[in-house]
Amino acid sequence: MSVGTSSAPGARQVPRPPAPRTPGDLADLGVDPDQLPDGLVVADEHGRVICFNAAAVRITATPAAEALGRSLESALPLEDLEGRRWWQLTDPYGGLAIRVRQPERNLLLPGGREVLVTARYVRGERLGPVHRVVVTLRDTEARRRTERSHAELIATVAHELRSPLTSVKGFTATLLAKWERFTDDQKRLMLETVDADADRVTRLIAELLDISRIDSGRLEVRRQPVDIGAAVGRHIQAYVAAGQEADRFLLRLAHPLPDLWADPDKVDQVLSNLLENAVRHGEGTVTIDITPTASPREGEDTGTSVTVSDEGAGIPEESMNRVFTRFWRGSKRGGTGLGLYIVKGIVEAHGGTITVGRAPGGGAEFRFTLPVAAPAYLT
Repeated sequence: MSVGTSSAPGARQVPRPPAPRTPGDLADLGVDPDQLPDGLVVADEHGRVICFNAAAVRITATPAAEALGRSLESALPLEDLEGRRWWQLTDPYGGLAIRVRQPERNLLLPGGREVLVTARYVRGERLGPVHRVVVTLRDTEARRRTERSHAELIATVAHELRSPLTSVKGFTATLLAKWERFTDDQKRLMLETVDADADRVTRLIAELLDISRIDSGRLEVRRQPVDIGAAVGRHIQAYVAAGQEADRFLLRLAHPLPDLWADPDKVDQVLSNLLENAVRHGEGTVTIDITPTASPREGEDTGTSVTVSDEGAGIPEESMNRVFTRFWRGSKRGGTGLGLYIVKGIVEAHGGTITVGRAPGGGAEFRFTLPVAAPAYLT
């Protein structure tokens, strides 16, 4: 008895799977290959290029007119990282009949430019000859920038952690080995140093967590009423208690200020970074202006603007566009170079904006604006 698809009345018909679409079907979907974000190269059953989209032209620097009609190997001369010709190595038309794709891998274009390549072998029927070879190309520059940024972050963190941890280990080992030899004052000094270094490590870990949340879009904002003037006042009092002259700070508040709803801890973090930068890297009087302003967010009329400025040398014009990037340091006076990157992420998570410029006194001027963001039940 033969086995086949039943055609008897009432028998359940098993639908055939749809035939695989090829790039020639893109027109049926209303998609122009030149609109695709990745490079697309398609070769027919004879290995001749029949599609070479705009992204492929940009990535390979080969005009489409030169590529169309040529063999896939000459139009797209790829090599692996060991210098072997890729199409000869993989032999898409004469290789194993069970192959349907090549997974993504790094290959080289002429001149050594690296690209990410994925290939799909389209067959008219299972185990049949290759009907189309569909190749996608992706530039590796963005990925390289991300990898380079991550490598720099790891190197910076390792460097910043090494110093306090070495200090902590040295002092604790010394105290444990020679406790009786030290006076109480010497012990207190060592323990205070260990405590300060432990705080430094804690701050660095907190910065790393903030960067992770900012980069992944998971930075949470818990809005509460915030008295921004009182928050700035607390930071100024802390600096004065730590030894700064009280007349180094000038706080100017415009009245009336709109009620501000924001995350108080994160606003404190922003103020702490900006004031620390002004005190550490700036000169003269540190001026903080708090004023009502237009909201940076659509649908809201008012916002609150905070400007922190000093009278130092300021930031060079050519560095202005790098201030809020990772690892930017305005001077050689320490720091990880992560603070302003985090500040920008926090302000933007609130729907606000932050800018940098030159203060009237010649120093640096940072200005951030937060929307009022009152809850719906109060509006």
